[in-house]
Amino acid sequence: MGMLTRLLLIAVALLLLVVLLFKVVNPPITYTMWSEGKRLGAPVDHAWVAADDVAPVMLRSVVAAEDANFCTHWGFDMTAIRAAIESGGNRGASTLSQQVVKNVYLWQGRSWVRKALEALTTPVVEAVWSKRRILEVYLNVAEFDEGVFGIEAAARHYFGVAPDALSATQAARLAAILPDPKRRSAARPSTFVQRRSGQIRDGAATIRADGRAACFED
Repeated sequence: MGMLTRLLLIAVALLLLVVLLFKVVNPPITYTMWSEGKRLGAPVDHAWVAADDVAPVMLRSVVAAEDANFCTHWGFDMTAIRAAIESGGNRGASTLSQQVVKNVYLWQGRSWVRKALEALTTPVVEAVWSKRRILEVYLNVAEFDEGVFGIEAAARHYFGVAPDALSATQAARLAAILPDPKRRSAARPSTFVQRRSGQIRDGAATIRADGRAACFED
């Protein structure tokens, strides 16, 4: 067995190991949290919360906002990718699964190296984790304001409630500020956020009614 083959096998084994690890162990911190804390000179606001302790409408809202076909794809939404290409790249096509891989295992940025690693890792995460686990991790590592990470910190930061007490409107507003939380506010929504949150609230109800939330609902 050649050295290159051995290195490839080791890399594959390490990839499987870290994906299997976070299937059952909650990621303690991400590179983005660490770098943001370093920039701010203080620890970020973050506390892990299980999906069972988050209002179900919050899970549906983030899917409606970010990845309506979450239950039907294997990590890459080919319909969204084709639409992005046809629009000249002016719209995003990253799935929640891709965003989880980027946030948990990689770093922010648009380099080809990161995109390649993301493309290799995403199908593995999809194969090993449940859809509900992917959503749970996403909601716990997403940034919702400067130094505010995860739905537990976000719910209390913006609305002073626990994540299981979020209303449909509050959940939609939190989903509406993604992926640009530093320039949008859920507590003081701009006209754009108000309009977007209305669309998300309707979308969350739609995917519940038509079955597109079945893969992550209890």
